[in-house]
Amino acid sequence: MELQTVKEPILIGPAITDVVEEIEVISSSKPFIEANTIGGNLFDINNHHIIPVFVKENEPVISHGEFIDAAMQALSEVYAGETILRPNIRLSHAIKGRIPEARNKPAIDLLEHEKTLYYERMAFAVEIPSISSEIEGSRLNLTIGGVKAYNLDNLVSKNSDQHFKIFVGFKNLVCCNMCVSTDGFLGNLKVKSQDMLFNSILALLKDFNAVKMSEELRQFQQYELSEQQFAQLIGRARMYRHMPEQSKLMIPELGLGDSQINNVCRDYYADNSFCSNPDGSINLWRLYNLLTGANKSSYIDQFLDRSANAYSLSRELKLALQNKSDCWYLN
Repeated sequence: MELQTVKEPILIGPAITDVVEEIEVISSSKPFIEANTIGGNLFDINNHHIIPVFVKENEPVISHGEFIDAAMQALSEVYAGETILRPNIRLSHAIKGRIPEARNKPAIDLLEHEKTLYYERMAFAVEIPSISSEIEGSRLNLTIGGVKAYNLDNLVSKNSDQHFKIFVGFKNLVCCNMCVSTDGFLGNLKVKSQDMLFNSILALLKDFNAVKMSEELRQFQQYELSEQQFAQLIGRARMYRHMPEQSKLMIPELGLGDSQINNVCRDYYADNSFCSNPDGSINLWRLYNLLTGANKSSYIDQFLDRSANAYSLSRELKLALQNKSDCWYLN
């Protein structure tokens, strides 16, 4: 099985922000995560958002803009010649402030130049539409991205590590669900400089096998859960959240919460693209998309971990059906 590759002019560096109006972005304008996020852009991040600092030294941390820049540089090196679209950026948890001269003003009277702003959490995704696959009518574009949440950092001393999450996988253009495997995900990357961050992203991209992941996703179509097995899965998923920690050690992890499981149940009946068959059966490709679709209501700092977990759980179910072996979620 081969990925589809369509060579088009590469768009990197300044082209990401300056030429974006001249290209068809397909689905990058649609949010890949919802929750309490808002859309953002590189110009505002680089020019209007202040940068947090390490308290003792007053030295700046790696900013959201520098994180995205490191990813774009790594992309341009590994996927030279491919079409690279602008980043789709989502922001949450605004940290507002004001300049000293406006300290006594009522908030309603603040002028724009008297306000300061940055966002504690940021997620971004960059599509490469010239590398794509198709599964059951859904086009998947190769996508890389990451998450930065300053609340995970210790900003007291410059010697402290800064925490990042990066991924490479596929985005389903039918629903903008993110397909993230454990092989294409670094969930607790700790670095002290932008160079270390760049090298870590570069290593992940070089090691990632897009063809292998695409084929594994394609295999999800070949295995089905009956209505009874789906009901069993949902019941076990609800039990998992309340089990003693010791009991969970022998069970594949489930990252989704109760609200996400509720959404999976709803969409099992109602989703236009991935609902169950008339007899109540559902193949694992559709189930996987129900899981990743429900994950879009997660907060930024949990989003990628839950995306990778949805893949791991679907793969666990596939192996159980393939080998006719025991699986706690289906027993």
